[in-house]
Amino acid sequence: MVPDECLVGTLLIGHSLPVVVQAFIFLVVVQVDPVVLAMLIAVSVLGSWMGAGVVSRLPRRPIQIGMGIGLLAAASFMLMSQLGVLPAGGTALTLTPGKLTAALAVNFVLGALLTLGIGSYAPSLIFFSMLGMDPRAAFPIMMGSGAMMAMAGGLRFMKAGRFDTRAALGLTLGGIPAVLLAGLVVQSLPLSVLRWVVVFVVVYAATAMLRSSDSDMSRI
Repeated sequence: MVPDECLVGTLLIGHSLPVVVQAFIFLVVVQVDPVVLAMLIAVSVLGSWMGAGVVSRLPRRPIQIGMGIGLLAAASFMLMSQLGVLPAGGTALTLTPGKLTAALAVNFVLGALLTLGIGSYAPSLIFFSMLGMDPRAAFPIMMGSGAMMAMAGGLRFMKAGRFDTRAALGLTLGGIPAVLLAGLVVQSLPLSVLRWVVVFVVVYAATAMLRSSDSDMSRI
């Protein structure tokens, strides 16, 4: 439905408002150190803004390759989660100065990578768990960072005209009630089978994206 070179911008713009709603829900439900939260969100926005400035000017093939690799990385994180090899996390609701410095650097990189279609939730959850944080405390950080990253990156793609208006509008109109339903109504679901399906679909999408980049190259 959307040209490959417009995919990232369409996703960021279309998901911006739903993720803001999602972030608000988790910020209300889960308490986390507000200073740490603000600093992590700020560096993620900076990374997203700088990354979007580069990606919004890239031709189709680098975007196809970047998204293909990003999707495979996401599938790997999902697979590790299914196999139980991810760190369980600790009980901390904040970070020491040393750990905060490392987290700031990682969140900046994740913000930049988001503009290539590499999702930040799974690597964020793993990283903050490794730092000893309560996984529940990681959710406001992930959602808050994701919301602001999507908005900052989406603005640059919008300015460059690298997005599909109708597809982005559909994502927004469907996404807002969906996150409200998930956050306020749905309390628990049997997710194991669904996660395996998602792993399969993501690997398929990554393979198709990388094959498409090879096809484009062969026509040059």
